[in-house]
Formats: sequence, C-alpha cells, structure tokens
Amino acid sequence: MSEALENLSNVEEQDEEFPEVREDIKVPDCPLMQETVSAGLSLLCRTGNGLGHAFVKLEVTEKGLTEISALSTFVHLRFVDLSHNYLTDLNPLATLTQLLWLKVDNNCLSCLRMQPLAQFPYLQWLSLVLNRVTDLHGLIGPALECVNLNGNAIKRVSGLHSSSFGNLVTLELRGNKLETTDNIDLPNLRHLYMAQNLIKKLEGLDKLERLITLHLRDNQLESLDGLSPNMKCIQYLNVRGNCIIEENALQCLKYVSRSLRCLVIADNPLVDTTDYRMSVLVLLPQLERLDKDNVSPDERAEAEERILELEELAL
Repeated sequence: MSEALENLSNVEEQDEEFPEVREDIKVPDCPLMQETVSAGLSLLCRTGNGLGHAFVKLEVTEKGLTEISALSTFVHLRFVDLSHNYLTDLNPLATLTQLLWLKVDNNCLSCLRMQPLAQFPYLQWLSLVLNRVTDLHGLIGPALECVNLNGNAIKRVSGLHSSSFGNLVTLELRGNKLETTDNIDLPNLRHLYMAQNLIKKLEGLDKLERLITLHLRDNQLESLDGLSPNMKCIQYLNVRGNCIIEENALQCLKYVSRSLRCLVIADNPLVDTTDYRMSVLVLLPQLERLDKDNVSPDERAEAEERILELEELAL
C-alpha cells in the first residue's frame, strides 16, 4: 500500500467520542490580564511592514477566561490559542487582521454571526471544537484551508460555496447533529469528516469532485446510494458502524471503483450475515484494503473469476 494511502487509513484510529455540548453554567467573571498575555507570548518575528519586531504567537489556555479585550492592541499576532476557557465573544480579536491560525476549542461560542471572522482575510486554519455552535451562518474565510467544528450542535450545513471558500481543503464536522451530507458545494475540498452524526442519506456528493477522504463512521446510513461518478478522486471511504444490512445497499460503490483504494465497512449488520469481502471486491476490483486487512492476492484472483462469470452470464 502506498504511503499516502497508509496515512489515510490511519484516520480511523484517530476517532474520539465527543461529549454533549456543555450546558449553560455560571462562571465568575475572569478578564484576561496583561501579565497573562505577556506570559503566553512567543515567536518573535519581523512585523508586516518590515519596520520592527513583535511576538506573533499567543497561547492562553485553561485560564477560566470570560473576556479578552486586552488582546485588541496586539495587532501583530498571527497564531492564537484560547482553548479551554469560557469565551462567548471573540470581537476583541477584530483588530488582529494578520491572523493565520486561530484555535478556540472547548469554549462557549454559540453564534458565528456575532464573531469577527470577516476581519481575518489571511486566516488559513480555524478550530472551534467543543463549543455550542448550531449553524454555519457567519462562517467566513476566503483564505481558510482547514476548518474544525467537531463536537458542536450543528443540525444543518449552509453557506459552504466555492465562491466563499475556494481554498478550503479539510472540513471537520464530527460529533454534531447533521442528518444529511447535502449543501457542501466545495469542488476543491479534499477531506470531509462527518462521523458521529445522525446522517441517514448521502446527498450532494456529486459536487465534491476532488474529495479524497470521506469519513462517515457511526451514522445511520442504510445504503450507499448517493455516491457519485463525479467523485473521481475518492480514495478512502469509512462507513463503519452504520445500519447497512443488504448487499444491494453497496451497489453505488461501482461509481467510485476506479479511484477507491480503502473501504472501512466493519460494524454494519451486513458484515455478520454475508460474505461481504467478496461482494465488495467484485464491485471494487482496484481496492487495496478492506477494513483492517489488505486485499490478498488470493482474494483478488477469486474476485476476478467472479467478475468474469458475471460477465459471461450477462451475454
């Protein structure tokens, strides 16, 4: 197996359970103080205008913070980590127009429309894992390449169009409340992670022409209807832990047979009741790995024989 495919296969080992979105809890007011900022600064670099130097990285995590207005004067910051606090408002960051990387995991953000994301024209990496976000209205970022919204309460995707997110390569939406894969109009997207949702059907995948990784573990899929011939680059598909019972539910795999190299389908009812490996290999003769095991030469030879038999019967 190629190194690139091996890296994709390791994705299933990275799965984690996301807790329920934190309920409203009363926390004491805790504004960010100057001394805390000073202790968290690092990475001295030349400023954007080339006339001086400034610290461009800040890490202020697990401080119980509820307010960060002290950061508004640190306009040269490019990398900011504010994880594990109690923040609901990021507007003091609006002056940080040089931001490239922003991590605000495990806070109390709920409405993206009220946040200053439009003020970060160079932001490439955004992580808001384990907040209270319920929709994507207000998510803006023409330079964004990676967005991580795992562990929120998002019920529906909207506003994800190539005109606004032309550079987005990786989108993580694991552990939300999504019921469909629809409304992701991002032809340049390479990696989509939607495990641990409530997804019952595959929709809109024909728009994801350059997608390489599709991760749908622990959803409620009963079939793979919705896979599209337009998905010409897909190499890794994980549908482990869904509700697939019958072999006929796999027929749409034929639409991605030329590119798919790794399929994870374990922990579906189908696996316990049928000779699923051979059924899959007949549909996907180019497959290199099925669940945790590489496809053996003997399996491949048997699959080729069955394909020939089916072709002869069809004459």
